Amino acid sequence: MIRLLIVAIDVALFLILTMPLMLADWIIGRFNRKAADKLANAVVMWGFRTVWFFCGIKLDVRGREKVPADKALLYVGNHRSIFDIVIGYPLCKCPTAVISKKSMLKVPLLNIWMILLQCQFLDRSSTKKGLEVILKAIELEKKGVSILIFPEGTRNKDFDSDKLLPMHNGSFKIATKSGALIQPVTFVGTENIMSRHMPRIKPARVTVEFGDPIDPASLDKEQLKNIGGYVGGIIEETYASIRKEGR
Repeated sequence: MIRLLIVAIDVALFLILTMPLMLADWIIGRFNRKAADKLANAVVMWGFRTVWFFCGIKLDVRGREKVPADKALLYVGNHRSIFDIVIGYPLCKCPTAVISKKSMLKVPLLNIWMILLQCQFLDRSSTKKGLEVILKAIELEKKGVSILIFPEGTRNKDFDSDKLLPMHNGSFKIATKSGALIQPVTFVGTENIMSRHMPRIKPARVTVEFGDPIDPASLDKEQLKNIGGYVGGIIEETYASIRKEGR
């Protein structure tokens, strides 16, 4: 519980002490969107990395050389812990926005940074609002902003299984309609930080592997029809392979 308290204090101090930077970023964004994106990304990435340190996370990152440096991407990951975002976001290139659940808007100060980062908030109770989020994400991709999304829709709590929850095909319209490449990202071990033993935080080894980017235009009709299953299958295979290393 001591580690949880330390992390909570770290996050609280980060959000309070960076309030002037929130204002500065908002003002900069009125005149220079790219400069504002760089500032917001740098600040939030630094904040997440302090959380890594205080949590005692030992990170093994694989395949970053496969990630295209000059294209907006749809980062697609599996989801077993809130730490998938905490770890995954700083590994994405700038600018990147996250598609998150609507309830994150209720978190004071953090919600402001998320808005400054152009994150989109998904209301799962409304199909219409969900479509609006997808359309906004498509617009961002066309402007050069990458998107990080977890198409399983919710955290997979079957921690001992190598299987993923079904990935929703609708999420992939962000790539198929914008022309963005799909960048698979496999997270292994994030649940061991806290989800397995809530609310305690424990040091853990986490592996993140970036796969080969996928061009939706190269897929055949059947693959496109079940694109969630296609990409999910790739991530699931990688997940099982990494887990096998530790068995």
